Amino acid sequence: MSIYAGLDVSDKTTHICVVEADGKVLRRDVVASDPDVLAKWLTRHWPDLVRVVLETGTLSTFLYHGLAERGVAVECICARHAKGVLSARVNKSDVHDAEGLAQLARTGWLKRVHMKASATHIDRAALRIRALLITARTSMANQLRGLLKLFGLRMGTARTPGRRAERLTAFYAQRPDLKALFAPLIASMEAVEEQLRASNSLLTDRAKADEVCTRLMSVPGVGPITALTYTSTIEDPHRFARSDDVGAYAGLVPRRSQSGERDTSGHISKAGDPMLRKALYEAANVALSQVKRPFALQAWGRKMAEAKGAKRARTAVARKTPFALAERDGVPLGLSPAFSSRLAMPRTISSGK
Repeated sequence: MSIYAGLDVSDKTTHICVVEADGKVLRRDVVASDPDVLAKWLTRHWPDLVRVVLETGTLSTFLYHGLAERGVAVECICARHAKGVLSARVNKSDVHDAEGLAQLARTGWLKRVHMKASATHIDRAALRIRALLITARTSMANQLRGLLKLFGLRMGTARTPGRRAERLTAFYAQRPDLKALFAPLIASMEAVEEQLRASNSLLTDRAKADEVCTRLMSVPGVGPITALTYTSTIEDPHRFARSDDVGAYAGLVPRRSQSGERDTSGHISKAGDPMLRKALYEAANVALSQVKRPFALQAWGRKMAEAKGAKRARTAVARKTPFALAERDGVPLGLSPAFSSRLAMPRTISSGK
């Protein structure tokens, strides 16, 4: 008899529902959200489980790898797709959600999510910490500028620590009473900037030590942060059937709504990983505006900027940026065959060597 299970995970407990092949509920239970506890419960009561399903969430990576290491046939599915099925019930509860996930496991009508390795999450955590430090620094810098304007003082274009210190020294000469007032904010900014420099150094060393990141950094406009973001997000390029799927995975393709005679194409879907999408967009902006050495993709993007506008051009270049993680039929992943031949990219980029 084929047995399937659904796990509705919360922070402390997990609701379990087990069903058989015809959809009949065999058992429900609530256990701790711990892979060891879950694996023991599942293997003790149902050693012949065909499939166990859980949704993406904050604990999904931890539970997925923990259950897989303990020999449980577990699958992680997209929460956005599962929501459409689970919302069919009038009353929403953890018990009903667990049963709905079990029924999805039984029917196989689900979208599996690629679960990244634990080592990859270390790089992604370092990238998120860097982004958090940048957000904190920007917020404090804006607060400093706003508070100084209350006293008629303007920082102007002083954005580096050295220029900021010079401007503050001049301000304190005019208003000595402000030095003690702004001292805690300035000290906090300097501490954040010091940690940000350490984070940048760590990520740069990590990217330089990685062979794939080194290849990616040969692409104009791509630095160590963008390269490391790309490799840690894509991880395994062979899971993409077509090179064009990379742009869609990053949420950089237009959203489509078609029914009958109506067929509209809207803004980009933004359905992929936001960190990857932001990194690609920033790399495209650098390639179009800061890279001095001309290359084919830059010329194509600037031509599009004249016709469609700068923002659309940056989005298009971000989607077509030639990251050569793997080759399929002689074409680098992330670059369609037609686009590759039309642009005639430099050999160091098109070959990925």
